[in-house]
Amino acid sequence: MRRTLLACLALVLALTGCAGGTTAATETPTAAAHSETGTSGLPTVPLSSLPPEAQQAYEVIEQGGPYKYRQDDAVFGNREGNLPDEDYGWYREYTVVTPGSSDRGARRFVVGEDGTYYYTDDHYQSFSEVIP
Repeated sequence: MRRTLLACLALVLALTGCAGGTTAATETPTAAAHSETGTSGLPTVPLSSLPPEAQQAYEVIEQGGPYKYRQDDAVFGNREGNLPDEDYGWYREYTVVTPGSSDRGARRFVVGEDGTYYYTDDHYQSFSEVIP
């Protein structure tokens, strides 16, 4: 229920322009972009509506690599608790390249052992469940 309330609050803030942060024009805001919820209870986002770099990263992940960054395919601990609660090791993280960034940037896929993809463009502050 807490996650649902947070997602609703994020949607209201985004729609009223009170979110405080900025999102690059080429990015899709994660929590505010879609009102449907997936099996996780998080908002959903179609893969086709994500930036091209996300679609490319998805293909690389599906192929099992090779990965550009050493942190890719590492365990994601979900310390923030923004994803469904699972045992440590359930989630793995992958970089989604951010054009113009001098480092890994803020965009990531986190993938569960069940194959569910989650996308964040704000470095784990919010997630959307990806619909392939």
